[in-house]
Amino acid sequence: MRRLYPLPAPAAALPDPAAAPPGPDASTDREWTLDELADAYAYPDESDPLRAGRPGWLRANMVASLDGAAHHEGRSQPLSSTADMRIFGVLRALADAVVVGAETVRQEGYRPARARAAFAGRRAAAGQGPAPAVAVVTAGLGLDFTLPLFTEPLVPTLVVTGTGAPAERVAAARAAGVEVLFAGEGQGVDPARVPAVLAARGHRRLLTEGGPSLLGQFAAAGVLDEMCLSLAPVVAVGDAPRIMGGPAVAVPERFALASVLEEAGFLFTRYRRS
Repeated sequence: MRRLYPLPAPAAALPDPAAAPPGPDASTDREWTLDELADAYAYPDESDPLRAGRPGWLRANMVASLDGAAHHEGRSQPLSSTADMRIFGVLRALADAVVVGAETVRQEGYRPARARAAFAGRRAAAGQGPAPAVAVVTAGLGLDFTLPLFTEPLVPTLVVTGTGAPAERVAAARAAGVEVLFAGEGQGVDPARVPAVLAARGHRRLLTEGGPSLLGQFAAAGVLDEMCLSLAPVVAVGDAPRIMGGPAVAVPERFALASVLEEAGFLFTRYRRS
């Protein structure tokens, strides 16, 4: 893996070339450690001006093919790579909660997030639990509460829905030990309210893994702060959706490029709300 952007200043351009950071150059192609990846993808701290007035920081992580497909035959795995999965794991290890749509839970066979010894110290220092919670966004709660995501989580799984959700499904979720949070009037979820509802539970470092419908709703609502997009060097064709699908916005929102990493032809881009 190597960093394509931003590149470090050449040592000769530094006021004191001898003060150049020790260790291997980030632009050299090599295997990055988990700590290096965690530093590269660290959440902005609360002093960052972009955090002003926001309940937390909502980051998205998605993979897409060269022709814009968000998955192949319903799953994202065929578009992924070893490096992509390492970054996927690091992003999860940095988050307080992983926010995901109910259809993605069903399609991808979601399981609870696991604790990783490599990140135990980092999470403890940040005041986080051993693993991120999974927060499932759903209108009708059409979920199988006997699955491991709900019966075997290290950190209790959350369900985010609207106040008009079917009462019997809310009761079934609670009977299974699931905490139900309400973010919207009626049966539907108001995407603009989700970050604040989760922040009120102490989950301020948020990671959403889609699917495209949920991600599109977050973007259209103006609550998406960061986009981590892995561009796979493959062509999928077919009728798979784009990484976002939802209501049109009156004016496209511009994001600023924060970093680009590359490995084996995959580009791992990171954009922040500008």
